[in-house]
Amino acid sequence: MCPSSRSLLPTTTSSASSYFRPAFDILDADRDGKISHDDLHTFYTDIYGGGEGGDDFIGAMMTVADTNKDGFVEYDEFERVVTGERRTLGCGAMEDVFRVMDKDGDGMLSHQDLKSYMALAGFSVTDEDITAMIKFAGGDKNGGVSFDGLLRILALDGSVSN
Repeated sequence: MCPSSRSLLPTTTSSASSYFRPAFDILDADRDGKISHDDLHTFYTDIYGGGEGGDDFIGAMMTVADTNKDGFVEYDEFERVVTGERRTLGCGAMEDVFRVMDKDGDGMLSHQDLKSYMALAGFSVTDEDITAMIKFAGGDKNGGVSFDGLLRILALDGSVSN
């Protein structure tokens, strides 16, 4: 199920402009304030060990996100993609996030998958926090969380049912 029209952004305007900054900073490998093709290549090589995330895939991602066609994804472009402002991305962007988080590729986010990704994104969470997320998402400690469950965690679609 694709996300609803709800936004990932917090309700206060002041915090909205930096809400996704930790994720942006992870992708901005050279820390120059913009995401380049090389930055994405570095990220996907680290995640997939060079096996996936080829140049065609990275090129397609850049084409979708780089709305001003300068060869880079600036923060405002990144934020538009992540929040789904460009509805043509819909579930695709979130499915990509899910695949990155799902380290073993079993279609479920385990306790360890969630904990690892949260740490990578710069969020300090406890085991109890992760367990609560899994429970909220309708998953269980052993089975993990489905894609729909991830959407529920992110409050993209509170009507998601398992």
